[in-house]
Amino acid sequence: MKKEEDSEVLGRFSERGHFQIKLRDEIIKSIEEGVPRSVFTYQYGVCRSTLSSWMREHGSAAYQAKRQGKQLSAIEKRSILRLIEQGQLTTHQARKTYGVGGDVLQRWLKSSAKENVELAAYDPFEMKDKPEGRSDLPDPEKEALKKALEDAQLKISALNTLIDVAEDQFKIKIRKKAGARQS
Repeated sequence: MKKEEDSEVLGRFSERGHFQIKLRDEIIKSIEEGVPRSVFTYQYGVCRSTLSSWMREHGSAAYQAKRQGKQLSAIEKRSILRLIEQGQLTTHQARKTYGVGGDVLQRWLKSSAKENVELAAYDPFEMKDKPEGRSDLPDPEKEALKKALEDAQLKISALNTLIDVAEDQFKIKIRKKAGARQS
């Protein structure tokens, strides 16, 4: 008789058994309303991983949508990366503003760097004829080179945006995946 009362208090069918479905649903509802999970970990001895799996499997659709957040389109990702690369936004600011995780942002930056490397044409034979040091160039020539570089970066940025828009509109992949075999 004593054991049945204890299981009712604990909310388990046995001392180390499954929780009662009614109690589980009450806990899920409370978590959805904002009660910290640590309360239930302490009060009922439920592991955090168990609570997470309950929320994933039995949580309401509204809670699931709220936890996942909104998905950013390729164009939005590209604009965030462009702001970071141009120095108008730090990675910390981007994470806070757009609700993007640090690992995800680092992965975006890494893939963007790979794409930019693929777009840049490097010809080692072209560079052989030119001198190593450019400190002897006059200021007007340096300015012209800087202007040409800015124009090239702007063109690359415009082309990337154009490709993103085309991929989004036509629902096709235009960019070649790195490491894909050629036939």
